[in-house]
Amino acid sequence: MVTLEPVQVGGHTLVGVEVKLPKTTLLTVSTDRGYIMCGALDVGLLNEKLGERKIIAARAVGVRTLAQLLAAPLESVTIEAGKLGIVPGMTGEEALLLML
Repeated sequence: MVTLEPVQVGGHTLVGVEVKLPKTTLLTVSTDRGYIMCGALDVGLLNEKLGERKIIAARAVGVRTLAQLLAAPLESVTIEAGKLGIVPGMTGEEALLLML
């Protein structure tokens, strides 16, 4: 099942997506410029194989809900996200604010 949910961040309404799969759930919250995602995101792939696309994204691990994704510290970020000042350790919400 796929669920779309409005997510409020700093007075902005963003799109939260939850995809229920067998034994796991994929989570993402996106802006027009980039997104944060659960541990299923392969930051290495985005940087190495898709670098020319300049994808702005960040990954948090161990989250099971959209609220946890917003509050969790980021484990890794793409090169392009780093250029915006997004760094591992900041929360998903802080990263999204920099992606607006």
